[in-house]
Amino acid sequence: MKTLMDWFKKYWSYISPVHLESIQGLENQTLSVYLSNGRYQLTTENAIYSYDDLYDNFSLAFEKLDWKQLPEKSHVLVLGLGLGSIPYMLEKKFKKKFSYTAIEFDESVIFLASKYTIPRMKSSIQIICRDAASHVMEDEDEYDIICIDVFLDDVIPDSISEIKFLLNIKCLLSPDGIVIFNRLNRERDEKNHIQKYIDQVFSSVFPDYGSIQVEGNCMLFSDKSKLANT
Repeated sequence: MKTLMDWFKKYWSYISPVHLESIQGLENQTLSVYLSNGRYQLTTENAIYSYDDLYDNFSLAFEKLDWKQLPEKSHVLVLGLGLGSIPYMLEKKFKKKFSYTAIEFDESVIFLASKYTIPRMKSSIQIICRDAASHVMEDEDEYDIICIDVFLDDVIPDSISEIKFLLNIKCLLSPDGIVIFNRLNRERDEKNHIQKYIDQVFSSVFPDYGSIQVEGNCMLFSDKSKLANT
């Protein structure tokens, strides 16, 4: 039950972000939760990990999908949970009745997601505390949608950029499924790096790939035919 203070914080968050708490995560990074524009936001020093339905990277990516080509009750693999924006927005904004398996290596992130986001959802969510690259080597399930959003602050671990990681991902993907991969694309060096990554790695595993540019990021899709209006 919301208190008067809760309502005030939500109202004030449309004027200025309201700090709710901060805890230590992996590599001594500070994980901070804010209420901003009425939404829960998880940040580190240099990155936004989650922002409810305003997490634009994936919100815009989901808007590009031709949902008619995907199962109505898809099984979704989320690599990198954050505060839970991906399952939250699929349920609340896109009205999808999906089930989720979320892989998150940082116990502090899982704690915060379980406190602020998971209780607001009805979807089935299994959360596993494990390194994403190790998990996909041994996972035997099949997924219709695989969302890759793995960062340590604003850095993507090397293990997530290797071709063997994508090959393992491909083995977990259903025949008509899709992979959505969030990559950095801010500075000139990063723009050159992402194009090299696409040419030498991503396209070698997913030759029919598609992509969209989001401010500061590039969203990669394993199959452009599953995007609307392409």
